[in-house]
Amino acid sequence: MGSKSVVDMIEASSGAHFSGFHMDGSLGARSNGQPTTSASDGIYNQPFVIGVAGGAASGKTTVCDMIIQQLHDQRVVLVNQDSFYFNLTEEELKRVHEYNFDHPDAFDNDQLLSAMEKLRQGKAVDIPKYDFKSYKSDVFPARRVNPSDVIILEGILIFHDPRIRELMNMKIFVDTDADVRLARRIRRDTGEKGRDIATVLDQYSKFVKPAFDDFILPTKKYADIIIPRGGDNHVAIDLIVQHIRTKLGQHDLCKIYPNLYVIQSTFQIRGMHTLIRDSQTTKHDFVFYADRLIRLVVEHGLGHLPFTEKQVITPTGSVYTGVDFCKRLCGVSVVRSGESMENALRACCKGIKIGKILIHREGDNGQNQLIYEKLPKDIADRHVLLLDPILGTGLSDINCQTILRILCSSQLIVCLIVFLQAPQGVHVVCKKFPRIKIVTSEIETGLNEDFRVIPGMGEFGDRYFGTDDDDEPPVAATAAAKNGS
Repeated sequence: MGSKSVVDMIEASSGAHFSGFHMDGSLGARSNGQPTTSASDGIYNQPFVIGVAGGAASGKTTVCDMIIQQLHDQRVVLVNQDSFYFNLTEEELKRVHEYNFDHPDAFDNDQLLSAMEKLRQGKAVDIPKYDFKSYKSDVFPARRVNPSDVIILEGILIFHDPRIRELMNMKIFVDTDADVRLARRIRRDTGEKGRDIATVLDQYSKFVKPAFDDFILPTKKYADIIIPRGGDNHVAIDLIVQHIRTKLGQHDLCKIYPNLYVIQSTFQIRGMHTLIRDSQTTKHDFVFYADRLIRLVVEHGLGHLPFTEKQVITPTGSVYTGVDFCKRLCGVSVVRSGESMENALRACCKGIKIGKILIHREGDNGQNQLIYEKLPKDIADRHVLLLDPILGTGLSDINCQTILRILCSSQLIVCLIVFLQAPQGVHVVCKKFPRIKIVTSEIETGLNEDFRVIPGMGEFGDRYFGTDDDDEPPVAATAAAKNGS
């Protein structure tokens, strides 16, 4: 029964103008993002909201389409201000040619704000489709819009209402010459809306141009970025997309702790996370996709180790200037779950030495006890990669880091390679060891009342090694624990 107690212990551990691109100090200064906590606290992951304004036919839609196209691996939705025109009354319909659709009072901003609030809370909304023939928003079925990582708000007066401006993380003004806008408007209204040129010009001189001068152009001062020439300005759009990607790639905790790194999320990575989090996923599939994700995290962690420049001669006789891998490495896995990450490390670093540490935790929020440790004798001269799939409260990891900190000199890097981590664990480890680099694939919502990460994926070690349904541990696992291998 002595070996049984060991296995129980194992299970317990677990403002300048250039190149047509104008920025002021407000770019990126404000963030709607909030620290991620449990959903029961009523706080949600906030989307990145972009406002795109400019005169009619300035190229706003083209700019939006180009941003969406370049962010093809992110969830992006476009919300048009044109969808939120008020329905015209019978009296207004009789005099529709005198109705100013470019006036701020033409838009139902309260309805737009309501829709945006739901999207920011992670709820799907139905966006009306305004019919410019009947001047009603209930003629066509509404468009269902799901919550997304990026929301683009597009409209001529999207900056006019301060309540809507306050929702935006980035504000873009598309600045196009008036003659170009007029030419585009004539082509669009005569071709798409069947209007004659005389009507278009009359409406432009009576409503469109005065509204632009009085209401739209003054909102230009609120823009973080001004894009001349609209969709023809590829340089500006590329810079905008790079900025968006940077913001999307930063978890709120990464802004607090510069030593915390989260690998960039893609649909591939999300798809693998979806599979391994699914309680119905088989052990074979769980191991397959967990190994793929672990390899990505390990590779990313290795990228934070020091490199030296190296030149080689290629088969063509040319000189290639590259880098040489860091040689003095070792891994340390936290038994038992950390052993699942060893193969990925060995696949990346041939012949790497790997030590082991076994921690016993008294209760979910109790004290840690070191049960077993077997480390390379020269660990003080090596950069250390600590392998532990789940960083929950951070207690086990701090115990391991305490040992490693004693054995390693302060000049060498200790990199904690984690599969998933809770914000609480990040705070604990980063505050106590600010020089330790932490690399992970995702940051969880938080911890439940039992101090388990949520949404989580269950007991990682049990699911990976296939012991979640076993009453007794496999003999091989027991022997491995006793031998520290």
